[in-house]
Amino acid sequence: MKGISSAVAITAAGLLAVTGNAEPLPRSTKCKQPLVQDKPLVNSIHLKDLMKCAQDLEDIAYATTARNRVHGSEGHKNTVKYFKETLEALGDYYKVELQEFTTEVTLASSTAFSADGVELVTDAFEFGNNGTWTDVPMVNVANLGCDPEDVPDAVAGNVALIARGTCTFVQKLENAGAKGAVAAMIYNNGEVGPAAGTLAAVNDLIPVGGLTRADGLALAARIDAGETVTSSGTYWAYVTEATSHNVIATSKHGDPNNVLFLGAHSDSVDKGPGINDNGSGSCGILTVAKALSKWRTNNQVKFAWWTAEEEGLLGAEHFVNTSSAADLAKIRLYLNFDMIASPNYYLGIYDGDGSRYNVTGPPGSDVAEKLFEDWFAARGLTTFGSEFNGRSDYGPFLDAGVPCSGLDTGADGVKTEAEVGIYGGIAGEQYDQNYHSAADNVTNLAEFPFEVNAKAMAHVVATYGKSWEGFPARLPSNSTALARRHVHARSSSAPKKHVCGVNEVLEY
Repeated sequence: MKGISSAVAITAAGLLAVTGNAEPLPRSTKCKQPLVQDKPLVNSIHLKDLMKCAQDLEDIAYATTARNRVHGSEGHKNTVKYFKETLEALGDYYKVELQEFTTEVTLASSTAFSADGVELVTDAFEFGNNGTWTDVPMVNVANLGCDPEDVPDAVAGNVALIARGTCTFVQKLENAGAKGAVAAMIYNNGEVGPAAGTLAAVNDLIPVGGLTRADGLALAARIDAGETVTSSGTYWAYVTEATSHNVIATSKHGDPNNVLFLGAHSDSVDKGPGINDNGSGSCGILTVAKALSKWRTNNQVKFAWWTAEEEGLLGAEHFVNTSSAADLAKIRLYLNFDMIASPNYYLGIYDGDGSRYNVTGPPGSDVAEKLFEDWFAARGLTTFGSEFNGRSDYGPFLDAGVPCSGLDTGADGVKTEAEVGIYGGIAGEQYDQNYHSAADNVTNLAEFPFEVNAKAMAHVVATYGKSWEGFPARLPSNSTALARRHVHARSSSAPKKHVCGVNEVLEY
């Protein structure tokens, strides 16, 4: 994603035991296939298939020197090949296309930082410029460094120390650089590891690194007390232009004017294989696509594995920008799945109705959210509204006025005590403690949310693959481009909570 221990009473094995005995009918030819049915499709989604796919993606990454699946890399090219060949092996059910896309990409990076000779945990920013300095004093920047007057003249020739928050990283760096800082260190605003993020594109900003909140506050206090704190840093990244592909699979039957579209990004960051982020979402929609190939649908179903999400949602943005308004208007609903097996998970549904974050999506986003909510509720599972901020590949679709929904289990946000009471896990730690790191591998996937979220996907596919009854008609494309920023009175910020919690077996 572009930024729990599974010790719960429901086990993946228990889930399989009660749902694994109802398989779809075998298919013969498309015209003789049975119309998709909800329960059999949902029950055909199995953890073993999801984990097999995840292991395949890890193996693809680890077979390369870089051990990742970054857009344009050998690992990602082999990922694209894997999805394409898997889909083509299903016969003639889908039209499988590769959409080429070229952009800048960070293929490798290295970071190091010390203060007065003491090594501190640090991280880099995507599209951060290379820089090395030795024994250069640090100077505090007031407030959050969002206004030019926050930056003292004393930063000239020195390293600016800035707190994360409120404005963009780019704005902070522009302000510090304008006063002559040679580099900047940004410390986090939560106890979730060192600050990190993206600067969105190649730029001419000063070099930057990230620090933890604790280390940043400690350094700031020393500087405020009059101490001279000298720093040394090395931030290096290899950024080049790379070409890769979106993989798009479209069912050859079903109404092409009323399309259900599911997507997940297929690339990783350079630091690891990216198995939760986003092998989990990629494998979720692949498993559903395979299961659906045994059924006929009344409405066309489309799947996409987007490239270059980690570079700024670029693959999905390219698809939207190169699609006609008429074709975008045929998409009744876009569903996004990014990080659905976080180890310190919660169960999140994009907040399309604005009940938690006070921002709604285009009409229909709320209806899709409710469909997901009801499915989880029927299984006694608590869900929370996830921030509907366009942070993943649904963002370009929202901007084009396409109704959107989706599921996630958390990235770099911090788990609360209340969530621990519902799902287990560790309060005060990130939902994915391995986010954007080498440890984002198969070993650290949470199996329960992986399977239950994939089954929820299948439920929505069966529902809207059969009928759009009760779903609002599409408005013309781009007519609601600002819909995701529409603010209305907030009714409640409470989770969609059901009394059974997660202490009962999932029975269809």
